[in-house]
Amino acid sequence: MPLDNFVTLGRSGLRISPFTLGAMTFGEDHGWGAPVADSEAMITEYLERGGNSIDTANIYTNGHSEKIIGDYLAARPGLRDRIVLGSKFFGNLFPGDPNGGGAGRKATVAQAEESLRRLRTDYLDIFWLHNWDRGVPVDETLRALDDLVTAGKIRYVGLSDLPAWKAAEAQVVAHFRGWTPAIGLQLEYSLLERTSEGELIPMAAEHGLGVLPWSPLKSGWLSGKFVRGAGDVDTLRAGLVGGPAERDWRVIDVLHEVATEAAVTPAAAALAWVAARPGVSSVLIGARRLDQLKANLDAVDAELSPHQIARLDEVSAPALNFPADNNRHLAPALAFAGATVDGRTTAVSPLLGASPVRY
Repeated sequence: MPLDNFVTLGRSGLRISPFTLGAMTFGEDHGWGAPVADSEAMITEYLERGGNSIDTANIYTNGHSEKIIGDYLAARPGLRDRIVLGSKFFGNLFPGDPNGGGAGRKATVAQAEESLRRLRTDYLDIFWLHNWDRGVPVDETLRALDDLVTAGKIRYVGLSDLPAWKAAEAQVVAHFRGWTPAIGLQLEYSLLERTSEGELIPMAAEHGLGVLPWSPLKSGWLSGKFVRGAGDVDTLRAGLVGGPAERDWRVIDVLHEVATEAAVTPAAAALAWVAARPGVSSVLIGARRLDQLKANLDAVDAELSPHQIARLDEVSAPALNFPADNNRHLAPALAFAGATVDGRTTAVSPLLGASPVRY
């Protein structure tokens, strides 16, 4: 699926590429990102391959990520309107200021204005709530976002890293009030992090949210660089997110086997797997170097066989919170008692007994 084979994001009319360029690494302010020239080279590479979706956040490299993108677009008149530009709000860039971040009305509007200034644009295509602000009623945030839509400063609303119940509440409130609902949900999702399949991904499908997975290579552990027993993994990455546990190594082992069979890199196999998951609209990919980005973009054409996908599904199967497995396995047997429904033949619930009698 090439980058210009666009997909519609959620229940909306917005079309984006199957891979979205994530800009968290743009800028060296934290000591590990990409310099300005390399960041601009990555934007160029992505756009020249047909991509149209760029995602950043106010908190990324203290706002430098947004500034790099804004300067790039300002130097290329006419480009801005041909891309889908998204940024996230919530992160506080002003220590000691209780209204410098979060999702209250004052903070939401101020963060939008600051992002627009750094990005040197009049509007954002998607403005993403980056996290859940427990101290703010969700209707306050939603009304502020709807006002920004009415003012023409943002086009669409997105949610990121919210609990499923809170995201569902937000969607219901928005529809009930006639405010702008969200169209997308950003969440961590990879072969090494699948617990969102219990609540978040089904909720997104029900409420018209296209899913954008972040960290699809699990902070690099699925990149192919790491092989069991092949050297020290005590890297900056390990210091930030920890090293693989034994269960993770089993997934990495199978990933390497499948990648060899499919004649693709482990990173391409991992990205192909997550891109094909139900509900996923576009995968967020990022890199610190141009060669890393090129390798990840090459994965857009990778294909896995049903057998290879099944192997990865099996080895990475997550333990989900109650009642996910109960709803998935027990409920159909209770409801359909062995009948075939929607192409699926159910079991007969043991609660019926061997020879059920109706009274």
